[in-house]
Amino acid sequence: MGCQKKPPARSRPRRTRIRQLDFKAVARSAVTNSRTLLPRWLPDGKRMGSEWLARNPTRPDRTLGSFKISLKSGRWADFATGDGGGDLISLRAYLDGTSQREAAIRLAEELGL
Repeated sequence: MGCQKKPPARSRPRRTRIRQLDFKAVARSAVTNSRTLLPRWLPDGKRMGSEWLARNPTRPDRTLGSFKISLKSGRWADFATGDGGGDLISLRAYLDGTSQREAAIRLAEELGL
């Protein structure tokens, strides 16, 4: 019996299914759930009216309140450094040091979306 050559394996591009990510829906859901998310993300903070006041965990921050997040809109700012953003996706990205997309995916998973 002779040696038979096997035909070359077909190489086809691997298809990865990428779920369409609705940034606006994730941002809306995050604001709706901000009163539970922010204490988890910034546990040393406290609620004052419609804001979450905290210390910025990305730097040696000693002053509670120099880092504020609106519970109504998700806008946030570090008044000591000038850093800030327009929603809780950008805050998650800032805290994790990741892209907005990666933060939105993580936040969507955290919210069960």
